[in-house]
Amino acid sequence: MSFSATEGTHLAEFVADLGFDLDEFQIKGCEAVESDHGVLVCAPTGAGKTIVGEFAVSLALSRGTKCFYTTPIKALSNQKYHDLVAKHGSDAVGLLTGDVSINHDADIVVMTTEVLRNMIYAGSFALERLSHVVMDEIHFLADASRGAVWEEVILNLDDSVNIIGLSATVSNSEEFGEWLTTVRGDTRVIVTDHRPVPLDQYMMVQRKVMPLFEPGTDGRVNKQLEATIDRLNSKQSEQGRADYRSGEGFRARSRGDKDDRRTGKPREQDRHRPLGRPEVLSILKGINMLPAITFIFSRAGCDGALYQCFRSKLVLTDQAESEEIARIVDAGVVGIPEEDLQVLNFRQWRTALMRGFAAHHAGMLPAFRHIVEELFVKGLVRAVFATETLALGINMPARTVVLEKMVKFDGEGHVDLTPGQYTQLTGRAGRRGIDVLGNAVVQWSPALDPRWVAGLASTRTYPLISTFQPGYNMSVNLLKTIGYEPSLRLLEKSFAQFQADGSVVGDVREIERAEAKVAELRAQLNKEITATNPAVAEGKDSIDVFLDYMELRRELNEEEKLNRKQSIEDRNIETVRVLSKLQIGDVIAMPGRKRPVLAVVMTPANQSRDPRPWITTESGWSGRIDAESFTNPPITIGHMRLPRHAIEEPRRNARRVQELFRREHFKRPNKMREFARVRPNAKVTELRYAIRDHEAHHWPDREQLARTAERLLRKERDLNKLTGKVDKARETLGRTFERILSLLSEMDYVDYADPDNPVITDEGERLAKIHSEADLLVAQCLKRGIWDNLDPAELAGVVSMCTFENRRETGGEAQAVTEPMADAMNSVERIWGELVEDERRHRLPITRQPEAGFATAIHQWASGAPLGYCMAAAAENGAELTPGDFVRWCRQVIDLLEQVAKTAYNDDTSRSARQAIDAIRRGVVAIGS
Repeated sequence: MSFSATEGTHLAEFVADLGFDLDEFQIKGCEAVESDHGVLVCAPTGAGKTIVGEFAVSLALSRGTKCFYTTPIKALSNQKYHDLVAKHGSDAVGLLTGDVSINHDADIVVMTTEVLRNMIYAGSFALERLSHVVMDEIHFLADASRGAVWEEVILNLDDSVNIIGLSATVSNSEEFGEWLTTVRGDTRVIVTDHRPVPLDQYMMVQRKVMPLFEPGTDGRVNKQLEATIDRLNSKQSEQGRADYRSGEGFRARSRGDKDDRRTGKPREQDRHRPLGRPEVLSILKGINMLPAITFIFSRAGCDGALYQCFRSKLVLTDQAESEEIARIVDAGVVGIPEEDLQVLNFRQWRTALMRGFAAHHAGMLPAFRHIVEELFVKGLVRAVFATETLALGINMPARTVVLEKMVKFDGEGHVDLTPGQYTQLTGRAGRRGIDVLGNAVVQWSPALDPRWVAGLASTRTYPLISTFQPGYNMSVNLLKTIGYEPSLRLLEKSFAQFQADGSVVGDVREIERAEAKVAELRAQLNKEITATNPAVAEGKDSIDVFLDYMELRRELNEEEKLNRKQSIEDRNIETVRVLSKLQIGDVIAMPGRKRPVLAVVMTPANQSRDPRPWITTESGWSGRIDAESFTNPPITIGHMRLPRHAIEEPRRNARRVQELFRREHFKRPNKMREFARVRPNAKVTELRYAIRDHEAHHWPDREQLARTAERLLRKERDLNKLTGKVDKARETLGRTFERILSLLSEMDYVDYADPDNPVITDEGERLAKIHSEADLLVAQCLKRGIWDNLDPAELAGVVSMCTFENRRETGGEAQAVTEPMADAMNSVERIWGELVEDERRHRLPITRQPEAGFATAIHQWASGAPLGYCMAAAAENGAELTPGDFVRWCRQVIDLLEQVAKTAYNDDTSRSARQAIDAIRRGVVAIGS
């Protein structure tokens, strides 16, 4: 249903130019903007909430004022800039992203949120005549690493500026809107759950794409889907499990023909194996569900999926489309040296694009990502394998979104997707004005309950939790711009403090209930001990004695878990070592349920990290195995001469290999455990002796007492968590600000000559211009001159320590290229150690340790070395990098070098920083920026 704008308003003109009607929530949002209210619009992905932001742009132009449009990522800024240029012309619109500055004096400027924050602190003249700021993806305020920037902008913008916040649907929109009204004045909150493009939910079970919900019902799971899954699960018989353990079910991950060649039917051992990516795309193509984005939660997974499709026969384009893709690709890589393109595996990547499929993730070269986005938007690429970063607002419209798994790695472990993540990902399907229908397809696996998926699909909201915390740069900028007392008041007005204050009352009530329960359980435990152990010596606190015993048991349980985990890792390492050394014809014995299973190697491992040799077992099963298939490493027991035709077509010739096994009579090992024995380590043994020697271990009814004690300990842990939470809430942001200023005054960045009115010093002025996660460390390095007397390449290498963050160690060791560089790197580490001691003394968050893994690579790049050489240097120095990572970290170093050039105490250091920037900004680093 559409709604009309009031005649004679700017909104009426705006709608007339659009050429289509607006929904009710869009009309309400635009009317609030035209009435000079702040606005918060919460709507599902694809609902069209950016219309409200675009109206604010149009309104500002019509009134002769300015509007800034902020986004959380550069890719979104670039895309929005091009959208607005197409609407209003290049003279009216500018772009500022840190990397790029285009027409920065324009009345409409698109920028990342950090750029606006820096402009506010610098008192930029560009803020004059500013009437509106659109904050797209404002829910990014909850981001742990960057969310504070959104609150800094909201709290520091002049009151005359109206903020238009565009957010995904959040469950606490009213709370967020109430806070915005408190700090910004009247703010209208407009919420809708309606998706203008319907989203159909499906599960792919084997080769069937089945509706997740029962047609015509309100969220009830499809009965036919449940019946199909129940039937598949019930087929996993005891015989099937026995086959698996005897070798028949070793996982074969080959993506070739998975049918039995004699019967043409799916083989028993393949029943629950997920379909290959080419098969999935072929199925979706057959039911008109392309173009599709398949979300895979790792870069390596995306690249692996692309390679699977590349080595298959899958083609999703016709000849004319393929030629058009080639033209766009070749135009997009002009300027990248041929030797760098070879390192980037360009030819294979280009061929995959011409066949209609691609990967998209942060590890790719930015120029390559931009090409993929352009081709997908134009409908030339029909399938993209992407990490979840693609879900962050980039307009790559897909008819279908595919989720292979419902878990992702969060930096510490694998966790289930949240309702908010599921909504954000599936929201990419069916974009307004492009599709009439969107599809979300979840691939089924035996452990996946469709009811749980249905719950995720039905829960469209998630809470917005502030991550705001004052830092060094923020503190000196607040002190500089508004003074001490106003800074304290501003921090107390933050959304973080607003939420903390609101939660304390409820948490205190929980603490009171928890304390009462703890007291009740202590009394119960004391009663039980007294009743069952009258011989406990007088004068001892029997409860504390028993709780001490329970603590030993807990420590043993944790240590045994760690020991088991280490044992599994050791077994896996040994298995990888064995599999990687296997050659054609090697006969191995694998652990089985009753006796070892023999097999012969048909194809050796293709790599040493994840070796997956192809084997044929004595029972005739043929396929690839990997380390994850083994509960105990296999052993090599002999060698078999294999006919060439058997090696070339192992599955077809499995019976022939069976005959060879019967003839050869290999000696089977007498003893081979199915599961590796976990031997206790010294700590486990020590704890076991301590438990046996503890007096409470010999008390009567010990296990009954243990059950009560465990309930008590669990409730005490809950109480401690609640108490810590309330203490943290009461430890206001203002107190943190005061501790920061106290440390900065010791380092001469802040002057307390007037105790009631501290001010920043000349050194503080420099710190105010350093916007970095390691801002104070950078300031200290500059202040103490340890970056002076370095040439441009050396300076780039040393500065990278304060920006680079390794994703994963590769085993190399970071080294400096020159003696001056080594001295400076050692000094950075020393200054960091001193800073950490000061931060601990002042009870402040610890600055992240500098990392040297990128220093050699960027030194060589700044010296003119080719990409391949620099990538190899990074690996040798312990850094795991993709080409996209390399470019991104180069640009991070450029950003910090620009700040060094402006804040260095030494003119020669400033000059070296500018020369380093020019040296780095070449080739792949310059393309696509």
